[in-house]
Amino acid sequence: MATSMEVDVPAVSTVMAAAGTSGSVTISLHPLVIMNVSEHWTRARAQEGKIVQVLGALIGQQKGRNIEVMNSFELVFDVIEGDIVINMEYYQLKEEQFKQVFSDMDFLGWYTTGDVPTPSDIKVHKQIFQINESPIFFMLNPMGKNSDLPVSIFESVVDLVNGEATVLFVQLDYTLATEEAERIGVDHVARVSSGDNSDISMVAEHLTAQHSAIKMLHSRIKLILQYITAVEKGEVEKNHDVLREAYSLCYRLPVLSTLRFKEDYFNQCSDVCLMAYLGAMTKGCNTMNQFVNKFNLMNDRQSMGRRARGLFF
Repeated sequence: MATSMEVDVPAVSTVMAAAGTSGSVTISLHPLVIMNVSEHWTRARAQEGKIVQVLGALIGQQKGRNIEVMNSFELVFDVIEGDIVINMEYYQLKEEQFKQVFSDMDFLGWYTTGDVPTPSDIKVHKQIFQINESPIFFMLNPMGKNSDLPVSIFESVVDLVNGEATVLFVQLDYTLATEEAERIGVDHVARVSSGDNSDISMVAEHLTAQHSAIKMLHSRIKLILQYITAVEKGEVEKNHDVLREAYSLCYRLPVLSTLRFKEDYFNQCSDVCLMAYLGAMTKGCNTMNQFVNKFNLMNDRQSMGRRARGLFF
């Protein structure tokens, strides 16, 4: 049983549908999926010490012909006589787990890494037919060096090739769909900064500006409140123009005491905290991995030193 395999040079083969064939669905892709696939491939390559191919499942929501790919998880597979065979028992176990957490999401397709689709991908796609009748196929090229996202999404069609019904891929266009928590997480991962200090992201700068604006708003509201309190106590003479402006300002505020607002607010807070927690865990795992590598290196040096002393004495 394995979760990755060594990548060979793909053979040139016709696995794509004829030019002009258009897709039948529209795709909205969340950046979290790209991050998951990239992390999966990077981790597998670090563990194996060579370029590998990884596989996983895509989950999300489908409404009619609109598909929103929202998350993903890894799949386990075996390589038998050069062919990839997905472990369906492992998938069923993962399906039960993600249904408990993401009850509103369904299995949409699968992902892998590579440059272009190959006949091996067609064989894997046929296995996915057991789970979904019309799955989508997500491919990430981790070695891509262009400025665009190295991501391609395909769906399958059945066409006649040499008189035989053959499964072929049709490339689909996609759009990126992000939520606030994802935008914060992606920005902190990318560490996009206009200054020399790469530890400060654009999100941190944006939040600092928002904090300053909120602080200024709070001071002005506090001043209005002090004025109204002083008027009620008779310490300051009434100014009807100012009171009318304050009254109008209060009625312009949105109603934020509804249960729906509280539910959405707490969900958003939970998502942001979860992304921050995920980032802290990733950083901790990276630190631990570096520590283990250095420990192994020092241990190997000590073992070599003891063997060298044994030869002389």
